[in-house]
Amino acid sequence: MKNKRIIIAGGTGFIGQAIIHFFGAENEIIVLTREIKNEKTNSFGNSLINSHELPALHYVRWDGIHTGDWATELEGADMVINLAGKTVNCRYNKKNKKEIFDSRTNAVKAIGLAIQNCTVPPKLWINAASATIYPDATNQPRDESFTHFHDDFSVRVCRLWEKTVDEQRTPFTRKLILRMAITLGAGGVMTPYFNLLKFGLGGKQGSGKQMYSWVHVEDTCRMIEWIATHDEMEGVYNCSAPNPVTNKTFMETLRKLTGHRFGLPAYEWMLQIGARLIGTEPELVLKSRWVLPVKIMQAGFQFRYPLLEDAFKEILGKTPRKRYHLF
Repeated sequence: MKNKRIIIAGGTGFIGQAIIHFFGAENEIIVLTREIKNEKTNSFGNSLINSHELPALHYVRWDGIHTGDWATELEGADMVINLAGKTVNCRYNKKNKKEIFDSRTNAVKAIGLAIQNCTVPPKLWINAASATIYPDATNQPRDESFTHFHDDFSVRVCRLWEKTVDEQRTPFTRKLILRMAITLGAGGVMTPYFNLLKFGLGGKQGSGKQMYSWVHVEDTCRMIEWIATHDEMEGVYNCSAPNPVTNKTFMETLRKLTGHRFGLPAYEWMLQIGARLIGTEPELVLKSRWVLPVKIMQAGFQFRYPLLEDAFKEILGKTPRKRYHLF
C-alpha cells in the first residue's frame, strides 16, 4: 500500500505503534489520541513515535467520546482503524468495568457519527475486537462460525463492542471486525514474560494445559493490508496464528530459545494472590483461548509466522539479551 490516508484511533499502544511503523513510510498516518505527544504510554513505557521519524505522521487530539475538529480528518480517508479502549489488564471492579465498556462503545459511536457526517466517507473501517469473546476451550478450537457465547464479563464486553460497531450506519464505508488474539512482538506482552525468565519464573502458569492463541504483530499488520486490498471482505475475522499452543508449550519454547534451562511454575493459587497484588485478573492467564483464523485463510491470506518458534526467533533477533537475562 502506498499513498493512502490512514486514520488510527487509539494508536499509542503496542499494536498501534507497530501499525504506524508498518504503513508510515509510504502513507499518511493520522493518529487520534488522548495522549500528549512524547508522553509515556501504557505500552510498557514505550513513548510515541516522533513525527520527525515519519514526516507524514500526525497526532490529533480527541476524547474518544464526542465529535469535534478531529472528525474532519476522516474526510476522504482510505482506512480507519479503531483500537481504542481501556486495557483489560486491571481488576474487574465496578469502576473499571464501566470504563472498559464505555471506552469501547463511546469510541465506536464517535467514529460512526464522524463517518456519517463525511461528504466523502472513508473506504474502510477496521475495528479491533478480542478473541476473548470465545468461551474457555479445552476440547476443540473455535472459529468465526461459533455462536454459543457465554455470559461472563469478558464476553459481554466483546459482544457489546461488536454490536456497537454493527449498529453504526455507514453504508458507503466497508466495515470489518478483527477478533485479536494475544499479539506478540518486540515489546508489549513479551516484556512481562522476559521479566519472568530473568528471575527463573518462566515455567507454566496454572495447569499449563490451557490453550494459548497468539499472532505475530507483523502478521496483524499484513492482515490489515490484505483486508484493505480485498474489497470483498467484510464482517468478522479472527486475527490469530493458525497454530495455537498450550501455555506449557509456549513457556517451554520461550525458555529453549532464550537459553533458560528451567523455570519455576506459577500454580493457580499463586496467580490468584499475585493478580490481586499487581491489580489484574488471573483469567487473563488461566483462560484457555483456542482460536483458529479460518475465514482469513479461506480468503487467501498466508501467515509469515504461522509457527510460534519462528515468531519467537524474529522477536528475539530484535531484543537485547539483557532484557531476558540478569547477566
